[in-house]
Amino acid sequence: MSRSYRATAAALTLTLLTACGGAGSGGTTGTIEYWLWDSAQQPGYQKCADAFQQQNPGLRINISQYGWDSYWSKLTAGFIADAAPDVFTDHLAKFAQYVDLEVLRPLDDLAPTSDLQDSDYQPGLAELWKGKDGKRYGAPKDWDTVAVFYDKAALDAAGVDPALLQDLSWNPQDGGTFEKLIAHLTIDAKGVRGDEPGFDKNNVKTHGLASEGAGGSGWGQTQWSAFTASAGWQVTDTNPWGTRFNLDQPAFQDTLRWYFGLADKGFMPTYAEIGGSNPINTDKQLQSGIAALGISGSWMISTFTKLTDAAGQKLEIGVAPTPIGPTGKRASMFNGLADSVTTLSKQPENAAKWVKFMSGEQCQNLIGESGVVFPARPEATELAVAYNKNERKLDVTAFTDQVEDKTTFLFPVTTNAADITALLQPRLDAVYLGSKPVSSLTELNNQLNDLFKVAQ
Repeated sequence: MSRSYRATAAALTLTLLTACGGAGSGGTTGTIEYWLWDSAQQPGYQKCADAFQQQNPGLRINISQYGWDSYWSKLTAGFIADAAPDVFTDHLAKFAQYVDLEVLRPLDDLAPTSDLQDSDYQPGLAELWKGKDGKRYGAPKDWDTVAVFYDKAALDAAGVDPALLQDLSWNPQDGGTFEKLIAHLTIDAKGVRGDEPGFDKNNVKTHGLASEGAGGSGWGQTQWSAFTASAGWQVTDTNPWGTRFNLDQPAFQDTLRWYFGLADKGFMPTYAEIGGSNPINTDKQLQSGIAALGISGSWMISTFTKLTDAAGQKLEIGVAPTPIGPTGKRASMFNGLADSVTTLSKQPENAAKWVKFMSGEQCQNLIGESGVVFPARPEATELAVAYNKNERKLDVTAFTDQVEDKTTFLFPVTTNAADITALLQPRLDAVYLGSKPVSSLTELNNQLNDLFKVAQ
């Protein structure tokens, strides 16, 4: 455990011991403070809040929305200063840290949420939000997978039928049909394609594949995770709450050697081209012509469908599944968000009522009808699929098929989450930059495993 992590834990523990002594249910009146980071989801949750307030006249919901980066810093500051919200949108990348710091209330211990059932949600989703003690610390709100977004105009110009993207495969030796496609979609400054003689990899106008960085902050979710998993690799020995990392395994290192090697070939942007550790997202790369296609998450569907070109004309965007790997299957990380009640809430029972409502059928259906994300309940997911088909004329089954075909794998949940990210991100950045070989990740793996020893 790092010094900064121990200091944060000590400060939070002292604050919580002071705050929890006078915490009560808050009665049936009051204002519940709810935080989220996604501005696209705020309108849908305001509809949920309006419906909740009609059913609970004495309670009010005040929704605060902050951008991703400021959201987490404000939340941490709020825990230390006794200014945290009653309820907040939680992410699996942060969840384990908050469980370690004991700033989340077990929902099993609050009457309104004590009867939440795993079976009400997409299979495997609710279990992710249980701690090592078996208690539930988050009520599922939505889920996501990844797929390939592509610019139809770029495919048309290359003479590529979009149907070809439905059956692509890859391997770490030569990249398979997937690498053949992105090579063909890559164009240098003189108009030569990546699979043609005379291609200049050092002067590329459009790369076949977008890049969202090295993937160190989210286990390569929108970068390499679909490839490593379809090669048969998993992050830890068990998930959630694994006890050993597997970054030393050939399936992982061979895959990353191939993946980051795409940048050396000119088929994917270099680290510097996409902004280094703070990369330009795939949607902006497609919009600007930096890339023809790229892997991104289902939470970005509404963003991609609103893209326009330099002349203000709507970009025609399509969605295709991730390529099939050496295992003979495709793969996608299965991630999700949940709503958690903080230990600093002075009205935990009221807060739990709001959490229960958001994870319930009425609110989930409202979110599904907005088409912004896939809600956690299967019936509400179908509403989101229908919205995309009818309103956006977009087939999003590349995302949902992964769940139906059971080709998903879970986001890794472990202890020491903050320290892991602090170690992982710069080391993967170095591999992407080319300043460190992929084999250096074996040493990193040993360091990550040592964190488990410290935690014991």
